[in-house]
Parts: sequence; structure tokens; C-alpha cells
Amino acid sequence: MQTPISYAQNGQNLWLSPDRSIYWEDKRALILSDLHFGKTGHFRKAGIAVPQGVYKEDLQRLVQLLQYFQPESLIVVGDLFHSTANLELELFRKWRSDFSNLSIQLVKGNHDILNPTWYSDTNLTLHSHRLDLHPFGFTHDITGVQQFDQCYTFSGHIHPGIRVHGGGRQSLSFPCFYFGHDFAVLPAFSRFTGTYLIQPKQQETVFAIIENKIVRLQ
Repeated sequence: MQTPISYAQNGQNLWLSPDRSIYWEDKRALILSDLHFGKTGHFRKAGIAVPQGVYKEDLQRLVQLLQYFQPESLIVVGDLFHSTANLELELFRKWRSDFSNLSIQLVKGNHDILNPTWYSDTNLTLHSHRLDLHPFGFTHDITGVQQFDQCYTFSGHIHPGIRVHGGGRQSLSFPCFYFGHDFAVLPAFSRFTGTYLIQPKQQETVFAIIENKIVRLQ
């Protein structure tokens, strides 16, 4: 695993990992968003040959992050799962039994549509709209939020990306962490997702994930 970098927000020390997560040092919490577990299984059910190794690789990256940071809790800012239950989610159930002492707080995303008993059976604490842990708040989709109640908010949903320009007219886009004045947007943890290109303003901070390294762009 590549070395994370330190970033301070609201007096709290955060560690940004190129494996698309944030470790909140003061709360010993690992924060991530948009894992979309089970997505590749749904593609295969639709006749699209997506290797199951894509899902297993994401799950293994999560295991490595847990082993590296040793968090007490996992905060998922929505879309832990992709849709209805399938065989891949049974693999998650087995994984969960191996990390049964880990507290998992899930802020419900638009793709988290499993039966409520599934979350309770796997010992996940479900938050319908928002989770507040001072000085931060967590919600899946920041779109349309007007009032932040003086609480810096972490979100996901849009799978943010940033375009980097090279020589001539060449450019490439990369997933990124975005830190605005009132809220941050996390990159999608799953690599089996697209990105939505953002256009940051002045005094906003963006860290691109380039070749498994964190690169601050502004």
C-alpha cells in the first residue's frame, strides 16, 4: 500500500490514502464512499462478462487498509452495496464475520436498497440521511444541501474526478479528493466506476490519485 499523506481539516488530522479512503486519526475511523459491492455480479447476471476478480480486488484493498490503520470504526458515506442481494454479497457476509469487532456506520446511499434485515443481520448501523460526529457530518449526496449547520460535511455519490493537462492539448482525468469551504467529496472506493469531472474554485483543495500516489493540485 502506498504511503498516505496528512491533511488538516477543522483542527482534525486526516490521512488521505491513494487507495481512496481517509483515516480520521482523532476518532480512529476509516472513511470511504461508493464501494458498490455486488455491482460486478449484477453485470454478469445481465450477460456482461465482468471478472469477479474486480470485486475481490476491492475487498482485498479494504482488508489492507484495515490492517494498515487498525481503525475502531468504518464510516461508509453511502453506496456500500450496489443493488439487491447476489452471490457477491454472500462473500461480504463472510468477510464481515472475519471483522466482527469492527463498528461499521453506513449512511444510506441511493444504491443501498437491501432489505433492512440484511443490514442488521450483518451488524451494520444504518443512518437514513446523515451521521454527525463533531466536528464533521456525513451524508451521501451533497446536491441541494443549503445549510451545513457549522458542521463540515463529507459526502460521496458523484465519483469526483479532475482533468490534468500536459504538453500541447494532451490531458488525462483522475479520481480525486475534493475539499471545499463547507464540504468534501470522496472518490469512489470501487475502481469499477466512472468519474464526474469537477471544476474547483480558488481556495478549494483537490488531491488527485495518480499512479497510486496522492498529488495535490491546488
